[in-house]
Amino acid sequence: MTQEQSPGAPVARNAARAARIALLYTLFAALSTAANIGAQDLLLRVARGQHVVLWSVLAGTGVGLAVKYVLDKRYIFGFQARGIAHDGRTFALYALMGLATTVIFWGFEFGFQALFGTREMRYLGAVIGLAIGYLAKYRLDKRFVFASHRAACKE
Repeated sequence: MTQEQSPGAPVARNAARAARIALLYTLFAALSTAANIGAQDLLLRVARGQHVVLWSVLAGTGVGLAVKYVLDKRYIFGFQARGIAHDGRTFALYALMGLATTVIFWGFEFGFQALFGTREMRYLGAVIGLAIGYLAKYRLDKRFVFASHRAACKE
């Protein structure tokens, strides 16, 4: 009996796949976090005004969302849209699932800003909030955003 024929082979393949997904998801979360914080920092360096921090957080959130969607849909969930409209609807649902996690992220970011009053601590709060939010977002995306795609692929 070969290893592929052994009773434990499907379990081992599932464990290896889960580990690969966890590693990729962590890497993509780090990349989109860097894109988010980078966009915020760039805007803060070039813009001035009373609400520049708010605008920078909004811009960073948008950049991070777009980066994460592109990576997740392809490499985490194996999603292929049937067209622009389908991709747009999927992105809209992906963004909707991100609303709750964005509240977590912004709560930490603005909370650290209020507590410590420095850009560096605000960014630290953002990183902590994003990490917590991404853990929740994976479960939401798997269950609600990309579940119908997985079901359609099995048919």
